[in-house]
Amino acid sequence: MASRKRASRSSVRTSRTEPTVDEYVEGVLANNRAILARAITLTESRRPEHQQMAEAMLLRLLPRCGKAHRVGVTGVPGVGKSTFIDALGTQLTAQGQRVAVLAVDPTSSRTGGSILGDKTRMERLSRDDRAFIRPSPTAGTLGGVTRRTREAMHICEAAGFDVVLVETVGVGQSEVAVSEMVDFFLVLAIAGAGDELQGIKRGILELADMIAVNKADGNNKSRATRAASEYAGAMHLITPAGASWVPPVVTCSALKGTGLDDLWHSILEHRERLTASGELAAKRRGQMLRWMWTLVEDRLVTSLRSDRAVASAIVPLEADVLAGRLTPSIAADRILRAFAERDRAR
Repeated sequence: MASRKRASRSSVRTSRTEPTVDEYVEGVLANNRAILARAITLTESRRPEHQQMAEAMLLRLLPRCGKAHRVGVTGVPGVGKSTFIDALGTQLTAQGQRVAVLAVDPTSSRTGGSILGDKTRMERLSRDDRAFIRPSPTAGTLGGVTRRTREAMHICEAAGFDVVLVETVGVGQSEVAVSEMVDFFLVLAIAGAGDELQGIKRGILELADMIAVNKADGNNKSRATRAASEYAGAMHLITPAGASWVPPVVTCSALKGTGLDDLWHSILEHRERLTASGELAAKRRGQMLRWMWTLVEDRLVTSLRSDRAVASAIVPLEADVLAGRLTPSIAADRILRAFAERDRAR
């Protein structure tokens, strides 16, 4: 009995042992779901030793990345994003494709809590062996959106997923960040809510590669058609992002599964056109450079705030700005000067 207990305790310790970089790489390439999930968790860690392991792992996985269709999906709350992704993803897996869903999860700036109910909101896809759903917490920063979601996307690509869908929770700054990491940015809209164009900002329309008016079924079908016409009119006033593609406006019903075939065909057509013109390769290269500089900015701010000497200077400077004794630009210069003097002192 005692020997069995010792063996049990030993097995527990072994299961909790951190995999090596080799084991992470081998597990991801073999699409081992447990290792895949742990590899993404590793990239989300702020611990220095974990960050070093994550960098080594990602560097070795890099040659296996880049083959997937990267599609961002956004829209105002209530538009049916999760239902849409559940329906589209299930349709794609039925065709033999492997689908990863990364749901950008807006970690609460007040409580630190996160909305992690994606698997319950995508019931069919969450039970599909050819699908993988993962929330990607932002940790309250746009840098968090970029770093964590991009790295999760690359890990999923290395694991052999054919399609990576990145879902965002609403229309805002995080949507701009997501549009900078995908090949195709799909904006979902809804009809029957008053002025159709009020619920979506011009900046988001400029990012869109397609607008899909969802819930085009039953009594709402005619309203969806009219809304699509309004959006199409608005899109004519916006200069397309690329020379090879004019963003279409379509209708669909995620609940009924209608319009999804044509929608996906358009996404494939977009990829073919941009690949043929060289725009897709150029777009991805530009995204990689912007990712690099976003990380530089994110890490500089983190380093600045974590330094005790600089942090002690920030508090009185913030008080001076609030009291109107200093302009923000002068305060910023003094913070940066304190940061530079710290480096010289070392």
